[in-house]
Amino acid sequence: MFVFDAPKQASLAVQGSDDRFPIRRIFCVGRNYEAHAREMGKDPTREAPFFFTKPADAAIDTPCAIAYPKLTNDLHHEIELVIAIGKGGSEIAEADVMQHVWGAAVGLDMTRRDLQSEAKQLGRPWDWGKAFDDSAPIGPIKRIAEVPSVERGRIWLAVNGELRQDADISDLIWSVREHISTLSHAMTLEAGDLVMTGTPAGVGSVVAGDVITGGVEGIGDLEVKIGPRA
Repeated sequence: MFVFDAPKQASLAVQGSDDRFPIRRIFCVGRNYEAHAREMGKDPTREAPFFFTKPADAAIDTPCAIAYPKLTNDLHHEIELVIAIGKGGSEIAEADVMQHVWGAAVGLDMTRRDLQSEAKQLGRPWDWGKAFDDSAPIGPIKRIAEVPSVERGRIWLAVNGELRQDADISDLIWSVREHISTLSHAMTLEAGDLVMTGTPAGVGSVVAGDVITGGVEGIGDLEVKIGPRA
């Protein structure tokens, strides 16, 4: 017996089905495209994969509308390939990673860039800049058997029809197999975990009234409208 009603299970839609994918945790890979790392002032050749997290209930189905979040005046878009884990494991070998993958989707790592930048300068965690309400709009998950590739394919984002991010997932510094294996050596992955694999160059700010569209070739598309401040 709980002392109050348990929170609703966070979940995402599944392509072609009424079933939903239950979310356990959301891991995000930082600076995993070389051009984006450089636009953020870092040298990607010197960094092993690193991760931050978002709460499970930061995920929201798309298409959707989200409020411009509190505390920020510099909300940024980051388009990402999202990997959905369907089988748990620890210390997973790179060759075995895909046996643990249930599906893939396209998502947004929405970022309060001013708060993230302040945290970096002060040596503090990124949570305030990354882990806020509705900060992970994600399209319906496609079963991995139906996904042509998680190693190559166009990834793109436009704001009000103007293309801003346009790359290929083959440009990932650390491949899906590599960074999921690395993550599994730090902690045990479980079914329901999501891994947001990083964003290409071209991140930028959005304001209330903007419409974000984007996609990953062969996996899916999304649309998100930015509403008035929360």
